[in-house]
Amino acid sequence: MYRILVVDDERIERNGIKMLLKRFFAKEMQLEVFEAANGKTALEFLERQPVDILITDVKMPFMDGIELIQTIAPKRREMKIAIFSGYSEFEYAKIAMQYGVKNYILKPVDPKEFQNTILNMTEELEKQKEDQLQKDKQNNFMKEYILYSLINGVSAEEIERKTGGILECKMLESYQKMFLIEFDQEFFGKTEEDFNRYFQEMLEESVFYLNLNPQQAIVLRKEGKRTDQETAEMLSKFFQSHYGKNPYIAVSRKLSSIEDFSVCLDELEALLERRFYRPDIHTYLSEQESVETGRTHSVQVPDDDILTKQIHQDLKMKDLDSLKEHVACLEEKYYMAQGFSQVYVKFIFSNILKDFYEELPSKSEKDLTKDIEQLYRATTLNEIMDVVKRNLKDLEAVFGQSKTLLHKEIESIKQYIYDHYGEELSVEMLAEKVYMAPSYLSHIFKKETGLNLSRFIKNYRMEMAKKKLETTHEKIVTISYSVGYQNVSYFCQNFREYFGVTPQKFRG
Repeated sequence: MYRILVVDDERIERNGIKMLLKRFFAKEMQLEVFEAANGKTALEFLERQPVDILITDVKMPFMDGIELIQTIAPKRREMKIAIFSGYSEFEYAKIAMQYGVKNYILKPVDPKEFQNTILNMTEELEKQKEDQLQKDKQNNFMKEYILYSLINGVSAEEIERKTGGILECKMLESYQKMFLIEFDQEFFGKTEEDFNRYFQEMLEESVFYLNLNPQQAIVLRKEGKRTDQETAEMLSKFFQSHYGKNPYIAVSRKLSSIEDFSVCLDELEALLERRFYRPDIHTYLSEQESVETGRTHSVQVPDDDILTKQIHQDLKMKDLDSLKEHVACLEEKYYMAQGFSQVYVKFIFSNILKDFYEELPSKSEKDLTKDIEQLYRATTLNEIMDVVKRNLKDLEAVFGQSKTLLHKEIESIKQYIYDHYGEELSVEMLAEKVYMAPSYLSHIFKKETGLNLSRFIKNYRMEMAKKKLETTHEKIVTISYSVGYQNVSYFCQNFREYFGVTPQKFRG
């Protein structure tokens, strides 16, 4: 699609130009043709919206073609300009040449000359687009590599020393928020969509997209007209409407610097782990420290029913850290609200104690009765929490034994990955090996190793691919298959993001 503005004070001349455009180019290309009767009207139009080609007469009332070119050319450097005028106006045309105007059409217009002039301008426009596309690709490649390095803990100073990518680092500094998009199953490895372009067009603002692994991607966003919640909802609706999948999205606090990216991603991954307990919630927003309370909340405190269910789930999963967190959250809620009756609070914690005892085989029903009686005799919340925390200590000893067993299971999963990295691997399949739920395996693997399971698999595959490139003469496609990637282009993309160069360049 080319947008063309024809400027001439004579309607017959404008109509003639439009007729020639239709005659020569209507079948070959899409054209959107506008017209103006003088330079002043044309300038007002161009100030509002750009065009690809400007065709203007020289002598016109209110503002002539030369003044129009002098005013608009510096603002629309990508626009191609053609002058059409008579012999007597050629001196004016030479002035226009000083502003980069290379196309001159003599009146009366020769159709063939006109056709060649327009073709030359469209060819220049196409070359401009191609050059810009290549430049954008190169810039995006550098930004992807720098961003991937930053989120893996490489300092900006080290990146700049290695790549000289000072400009790209500065560009990344302009982003204020990080959105982590995560799917339960592999998604990004099965599509080669240009999400960066889609998101920019959809959100109508500057964003930068980076795929981390088959299940995760991040979107960096500058300050925009929409709230974080609105932006997250738009991203979610995009995936639902185009792919029928509803991702989990976590939104960061305001980024302080590019050095903050790695910590921020860890925070977002921790935030998304909360979906293990509330799979119906798909968007999580980080919040700054509360001015009123002086306390920090990652997400809004859920209601009592949700918290007690989460505590019950923590007990089933023997997740002591999460259990302590949710008990503390419930305690803090009552401290902050101070509006709940004592009877209600005691009822809630007595039910929690009953759940505790289900996991404490050494304790009897008599012990439970004694604890509940003490709880109901309490006159303060602190006294209630003393009973609860004493039982938490007992649970800690019991869960400690389970933790040793879990460590062995995680080691067996890691060994399986080392032995079978070239085969299809998924969280679901690995979970079956150790008779665990996929979500639970993901949860404990991250707690045990500090790494997301999908990222652990990807990192090991990349290291093995590197080793094969260094020590064998196998083809890239063969290496791709041997490390578990059936999609060679996706393998190359992941290798480039991980090491900063393509497999071909790495091998040299």
